[in-house]
Parts: sequence; C-alpha cells; structure tokens
Amino acid sequence: MIIANISINAQRNFYNPNTISEIKIYFEEKNWDEILDSLFTYSKAEGRLPANVSINGKYFHNAGIRYKGFSSCNVNYIKNPLNIDLDCFIENQNYKGFTKIKLSNVIHDPSFVREIVSYEIARKYMPSSEANFANLYINDTLIGLYTCVEAVDKNFAKRHYDSKNHSFFKGNPNVLQYPFGQNSNLAYTHGTDTTGYIPYYNLESDTGWSDVLKLIYTLNEDTQNLDKILNIDRTLWMHAFNYTLMNLDSYIGYAQNYYMYMDDNNRFNPILWDLNMTFGSFRESDGSTHFLGLNINEIIELDPLQHLSFSISPRPLLTNLLKNPTYCKMYFAHIRTIVEENFSNNFFFEKAQTYQNLIDQHVENDSNKFYTYSDFISNINNTVYSSGTVDMYPGLKNIVEARMVYLKNYQGYNGAPEISEIQHQPEIPHNGEAIWITVKISSATNVVLAYRFDSKGIFFKKNMYDNGICNDEVANDSIYGVNIISEGHTIQYYIYAQNDSAGIYSPERAEYEFYTIQQAVYEGDIVINEFTTEDNVNVFNNSEKNEGWVELFNNTNENIRLKGMYISDDTQNIAKWAFPDTVIRKRDFLILWENNGELNLNFELSKSEGDIVLAYNESEIIDSIHYSSSIEEKTFGRYPNGIGTFDYMPPSFSSWNYVGINPRVDFSIYPNPTSETIHLEIDNLEADIRIEIFKSNGQKILVEEINSNQNQISTFGKTFDVSYLGKGIYYLRVISSKEVITKPIIIY
Repeated sequence: MIIANISINAQRNFYNPNTISEIKIYFEEKNWDEILDSLFTYSKAEGRLPANVSINGKYFHNAGIRYKGFSSCNVNYIKNPLNIDLDCFIENQNYKGFTKIKLSNVIHDPSFVREIVSYEIARKYMPSSEANFANLYINDTLIGLYTCVEAVDKNFAKRHYDSKNHSFFKGNPNVLQYPFGQNSNLAYTHGTDTTGYIPYYNLESDTGWSDVLKLIYTLNEDTQNLDKILNIDRTLWMHAFNYTLMNLDSYIGYAQNYYMYMDDNNRFNPILWDLNMTFGSFRESDGSTHFLGLNINEIIELDPLQHLSFSISPRPLLTNLLKNPTYCKMYFAHIRTIVEENFSNNFFFEKAQTYQNLIDQHVENDSNKFYTYSDFISNINNTVYSSGTVDMYPGLKNIVEARMVYLKNYQGYNGAPEISEIQHQPEIPHNGEAIWITVKISSATNVVLAYRFDSKGIFFKKNMYDNGICNDEVANDSIYGVNIISEGHTIQYYIYAQNDSAGIYSPERAEYEFYTIQQAVYEGDIVINEFTTEDNVNVFNNSEKNEGWVELFNNTNENIRLKGMYISDDTQNIAKWAFPDTVIRKRDFLILWENNGELNLNFELSKSEGDIVLAYNESEIIDSIHYSSSIEEKTFGRYPNGIGTFDYMPPSFSSWNYVGINPRVDFSIYPNPTSETIHLEIDNLEADIRIEIFKSNGQKILVEEINSNQNQISTFGKTFDVSYLGKGIYYLRVISSKEVITKPIIIY
C-alpha cells in the first residue's frame, strides 16, 4: 500500500483550483490607492491599511491590507498584488481557518495558469501551498482576476509538520542585490554572529536565529553532519522541481523565494514559494554562467549541474549536496519522476487547458490585465511579447516539450535499475518479530531499504543484498533482501537502487510517498470508548434518526489501518461485522452507527443486556464489554478517556469522556436552523472551556479553546461562520472540566 505523507486539510475547499473566489475590499479612505502606494514605498511589509473585506459573501471587519511582491508591484499599476491579513486588528479572525490571503496580479504570465499548475505539480512531491483564482473588487469596482495562494505560515506548518512553533525562516533579503549579491544563499560569509545574517533572512518564528546560523555553518563547514539538521531528500526535490520547471526566481537565480521550517526531528525542511514565473517566465539570472540573463533557448538547455562548475555567488545548498555522487543520482531520479509524471504524459498541458477554460470569461472581463485576451489564448502554445518591453514569455507547450527532450538526453537521466516484485514476510508482523523485505532489481550495484516506525520520524537506511542468505533464494538472481525488527504501530519504507548510470526510487515519489506494512493491533491500542443502546440520547446520525452507536478511540500516536478488524455483539461470532479499509487517526475517535452503511453496523445493540466485542484477525479479542440496563440521557463510557473503567456519563460523542453530576455551563445557539452564521451564548462561564463543531461521523470542523477568569461567573458570546458547510445536521459541543453538552445545528 502506497501512502502519501500529506496532511488532511479540512479547509481545502477555499483553495479548490476548480473554483473562482470572489473577494471584495471596502476602504473608507477615498485615496486608498495613494495610501497603499505610500506604505509600499516607505514601510514595505510593516504598514497596513484597515478595510472591511468580503470573501465569497462572508464579511470581515478591519482586515489589514498592503501590497506585496517585488517586480510585480508598482505604484503606477491599477492591478497590484495584495496581502490581506484578516487578524491584523481583530485577533483570530479567519476565513475557513486561513488568516492571510495572498493575491498575485499575474503580471509575468500571459497564460494566467503558470502558478496554479506549478503548485499542483509541487504538491505531489513535497508540502506546498494550495492555490486557485479569485476576482478582486475594491469598493465594488472589479480590479481583475488574481491567483490566490495559501500563505506559508504557522498554520501551514501545523497542517504539514504537526507543529508550528519551531524555528522558521524565509529566504528574503531586505534589499535584493543582483546580479552579484549573495542575498539568502545560506553561505557562511557574514561572520560568526547571528546579527550578520539578519538582513538576509526573515525570521517567521518567535525565536530561532541560533538555529539559522547552525544550519548555515553545518551546510558550509560541517557537511558530514548535514543530514542531522537538513532534510536532504526534501532539498533534492526542491532543486529537481526548480530545474525541471525552469523556476529561476528561486534559490537558483537570486537565492531567494523559499522557506525553511524545522520539524520535530530538528531538521530544516525547504518549502517552495512564489511560483508565478515558472516555465521560463523569469530569465534575469541563473546565478551561474548566465548571471546577466538568459534567452529562451538557453533556459531550455539549462544545465541542472551548472553550479558545480561556476556560481556568481556561492550556492552551498546546491553544490554541497550535488557534489555527493549518491545525492546527485537521487536528484536526477527526482527530475525523471517529475518529467515522466507531468511532461511525458501531458499532465501539465491538460491541466493548463482545463484552468484556461475555467477562467476564460474572467480573463476577458479583466480590463486591468497586463496582456491582451489574444495573448492569454496564444501563450499556452506560443511566445508572447510584453508590450513596450523586450520581455518574452515562452509558450507553455513548446518550452516544456523542448525542456523534456533536453533532460531526457542528459547523462544521469537514463539507465537506472528496474524495480519489481516487492514483498514482505510475515504479512502482518508482531512487535519484535523479524520482517524480511525482498525485491527484484535488475542492473543494480547498490540497493538500500529506508524504513521507519514513526510517521514523523527519520528514515533509517540498511543495505539490501543478493547473496543467497537474505531470504533472496540464491546469490546473483537479482533478488535482494534484508530484515528489520518490527517496532511500534507503523512500518513505512521505500527502496532506492542505483548503478553507475542512474538511481531510482520505489515508490518513485519517495520520501514523500512510501509503502506501509500493516502491523498487528494489540489490546489497548484501539478500545471501545463509549456507546449507547438507546434512541433517547441527543445525537443524530446521517439518517437524522436517533440510534445507538459505538465510539472507538485510538490510544496510540500513529494512525491505524482497520482492515482485518471486526466488531460484534456476539461473543461466539466475533467477526460479525468487518471494518472497511479505513483508518482511525492517532489519538482520535471513530463512530460506528447501527444499521447498514460504510461505517454502520449490521446489527443493533441489545437495549437490555449484551456484549460488544472488538477483534483483530477474526480470532484475537482486543477489547470487550458486557453491559446491562441503560439510563435515560446517559451513555456508557471509559473514564479516564481511553484507559479507564466503564461508567454512566453524559454523552461526549467523539470527544474526551468526562464524568459529571451537575452541569456547570449551559448555552444557547441562534439562529438555528441557519445558512450563514450561528451565535453561541454561554451562561455561568466559570472556567476554561473547549468548543467543537463536528459532523455526525465525528469529524471535527472547528475546535476553539476559550479562557475564562477563575471564580468569575460571566456570560460569553461568540459568532461562528458556518456558510461554507454543506447542508445537513452538525453538532456544537461545549466541554468544561465537569460537563460535556452537545446540541445539533441545522444548516440549510
């Protein structure tokens, strides 16, 4: 089973590339454009002009507005790129979880689709921003069609790295120096003190300058320990992407436009940024032999190893990796994957056509665009010349096809080993058991298994051998094998093979994608956490009928695949209902309803006395409960949550169990039903509470912590936007230290 190392983003529908958002800004100042011009000229990123903002009909007060960008911004333009900060003046104000909206004016792309297609390609191989289109209005006047790109900020880090407070910086010099300046090149050339590097990097975290300097020092002076502070594979993917898509407005050209985030393993991870000039749109410099600029033919034949020969200023993030022969082969393996998955199969061109068809009328309606409508139509195939300048923007199809031919003939692209017949034994291993992994590989001189037992961990490496004693039948039969000892709850792995000509991964998107081995599930890993047999508990399922339900909880710190598990109400037939091939996420809940359906049981719990049995592999019981009579408006659940004994309690449904006697809080919701917003009002707020909005299957839509001054009885009120939710029944839960109260919300 191949798994992508991606985060689940419940708010993604805002950046759905098949939709066009509508963003309206309302300034009170009639000279708003002059004020924004002045802020851009004199205060750059510091100053913002307050304005009210509407996003797809949702209204926000007092957002902060400023221009953004470098070459794309000009005080003489009507259509400038914008940075909208929703929580600039009102804390935590957001649209579907996003606080910053970044709009690009498409000044360097007659086709309008370079940025959207580029981010879509990048997301296959590394954490990258979501992106789509938006029409922008200012004081109800259409300014034009923009690209709308997800900000790389702490929210982005949380979604992709499961943390947000580690060291975080952007390669963005205060003053861009070109063509000879070092900018944000990560060279160890500004002294041994962090103050020497402050003008060249933006710190996005509260602290972290010492980590930035440590990265720079290690990259330049201690490369043997580089893999301890830098995600090497992710860096190779970034370089492969930039050179394949001819994205020179990056670390390659002026050494800028990237982020670095330190994960829980204390390794920095590069993150792409500013992809509006890919596919040869930016040709001002390659940072190497063409540091004064390139023509279209020169960028088509841009050497992906050029910096090993010459750099106008140091590029250690390129040179100190690619001079390692193995890293260089891995780099070309990534280039080959990008070419084959996006160019050879015409993926990029079909996407470009799809998005052009989507925005066609909106581009024609954009009276402030920088090119003609005919340029928009033409640039997907043909070069477009910028009016009044010498700038040329290559046709997408022509330049990609030419680049593909060049790369496919570059030494290191061809001749890689062939990988097939990957197997492991036993099929479902237990902790402490040896797992043999074998693979058939032709024409390899070196084969490596990379594996880990923690989905957030670093991959360990072991050589695989074709020697007849590694579960590989006989020596020199092209079957390679190695064993590892199973640990924890997850096994993730990939295989890398190389010879004198080239290298190859399996799966080819590794390390971002990998194979998984289902491990045995043990008693206590997943538990029956709460259930009700009654139809009088105030929780609804998808059929809008009150029915019994069973809540499971994953006690581990890893997602667990449920294929091969069973639940039953019969101790003599423990495999009565088989789980579909689904996952229960780490430290999270899963709700099973009575009646049939994908996650609905094929039996009803007895309302008087009965059993619930959770089994693994048709024979191993990992949890069970025998129950008797029920109590009105109470469920039966574990306290403490996940590990305690069963007791009667108020229904907590897909949330942590609490045993309470008297409610400490009460709340009202209005209007209900609603289609836009709901207002929550809580009486007698004595302590901190947690607010959750969730679907009937337990999936959380919103979670918010509210702090209250102890021993001060008060009334709390808050309005929530629910306009983006689909029609149906949802639930709002208030959790205090003593009570959990849930009420339904109807969205129409």
